[in-house]
Amino acid sequence: MPSLNNVTPEVAVLSQTETSVSLALTIAADLDYFRGHFPDAPILAGVVQLDWAVKYAQQYLGFGKLVQDLEVLKFQVVTTPDMTVNLTLERNAKGKCLFSYHSDKGQHASGRIVFCD
Repeated sequence: MPSLNNVTPEVAVLSQTETSVSLALTIAADLDYFRGHFPDAPILAGVVQLDWAVKYAQQYLGFGKLVQDLEVLKFQVVTTPDMTVNLTLERNAKGKCLFSYHSDKGQHASGRIVFCD
């Protein structure tokens, strides 16, 4: 199995507070995640979007390394090559991470991530 080398979108911070961050993710067509998923109509897999939400929640909001649970996970609009999507992450009052991806095409994905203490 070939290794994945080109797996990170270009990230720009749109706004940030102690409990939330809004990021613009530019998703290039040459990301390794698009290879074979699907050749005639490539889309970004939901598991990749979830992985990025976890990664950026840890990086920008200081969440722990381990995920305990996922809640109300929804994927509404597919994400395709050469898109820019906004990822909003927020720490709620219960310490969970709410995330949502959206663009001019609508809301792509949303949910809550429960991290271990």
